[in-house]
Amino acid sequence: MKSAADERFADRIALGVLTRAFPPELVDEVVAECGRVEQRHRLLPARVVVYFVLAMCLFCGQGYEEVARLLTQGLERQGGRGAWRVPTTAAIGRARLRLGPEPLRALFARVCRPVATKETASAWFRRWRLVAVDGTTFDLPDTAGNAEFFGRPGTCRGQGRSAYPQARVVALVECGTHAVFAAEVAPLTVHETALAQQLFPSLGPGMLLLADRGFRGFDLWRAATGSGADLLWRARSDAVFPVVTSLDDGSYLSEIVAARDKNRRADPIQVRVIEYTLGPRGKDGTVYRLVTSILDPKAAPAAELAALYAQRWEIETTLDEIKTHQGGPRLVLRSQHPRGVEQEIFAFLLVHHALRDLMHQAARRTDCDPDRISFIRTLRIARRHVTGQAALSPLPTRPGTHPEPARDR
Repeated sequence: MKSAADERFADRIALGVLTRAFPPELVDEVVAECGRVEQRHRLLPARVVVYFVLAMCLFCGQGYEEVARLLTQGLERQGGRGAWRVPTTAAIGRARLRLGPEPLRALFARVCRPVATKETASAWFRRWRLVAVDGTTFDLPDTAGNAEFFGRPGTCRGQGRSAYPQARVVALVECGTHAVFAAEVAPLTVHETALAQQLFPSLGPGMLLLADRGFRGFDLWRAATGSGADLLWRARSDAVFPVVTSLDDGSYLSEIVAARDKNRRADPIQVRVIEYTLGPRGKDGTVYRLVTSILDPKAAPAAELAALYAQRWEIETTLDEIKTHQGGPRLVLRSQHPRGVEQEIFAFLLVHHALRDLMHQAARRTDCDPDRISFIRTLRIARRHVTGQAALSPLPTRPGTHPEPARDR
């Protein structure tokens, strides 16, 4: 749909925080890289579908057609939407299938990085950038395709299976800013530790990776340290660590070996173990056992590492922001097919990263901790700006007129 001035439908997109984080030129690049460029002009070209999927995850809970209306209501003041026919739900669904998950995954890989600077509060421990790894699941529509590909969790009630299929997601998060900078999606049969190994290439020297008791094992540890990052992981209460050398700060050096090598201990990895108790003084409390690759107690004293481990909960808060606040309580994704599920999950992660990057920029300008800025309030502001700045109408302009694009604020 072209105007007399040769203006295309996709050229009029201005969606506030979405186009700020993902400019049209970048979206066009990833669309071309993934081979999704159209051979003919469509009512819903690939660039527009990318932005629509992102907006769908910003306005979660709204139907396809309602999202399209929200994206164009900013033009009503200009009288520019009147004759435009909102695409049907079926047309939008077909456009999503044509696009597939690859452009959203590629956009995530291009944009989503740790965002903290050296001045960002709570983002660092001494010389290390704090990051965490954890997994979660997303409920999916109960379709044959989703159930067959992703599977269902078991349950002790009813028919012994969950009402919804679920997709497993494992992510790396920057603790100080809640920015998700690496993620993988898989069926439930894939263990979260297997997905985590696929994320470790996104780590690097100068990072300190925090993880809970679910992430354990010789091979996983070796893969993580192979990235150059240091580790601080909580060990299971039944794990056995022989004391090799006691250290002045109360920690001790030990070794871990592969389960297949317990008898010979031919290829051990040296680690440092920190044990402490949380609970009322003088009473029984929860015993924590942390294992770290930082062997020098002067570089990272045991008491400081024990206090630092609470930062791991920042990834739990991040996942709650995505699933509960951005997605809404009792979130069930809307995609009926496995490829759509992957597309939708990466869109959720992209929108969250855009919001968190915006919050970090605001925190830098006011010299405050990003954790002190409300995610819910930021989400509401972003939604208002999108509907106020939206310019998605494909209507041609009158000859000689060229509307100015909406400016990001």
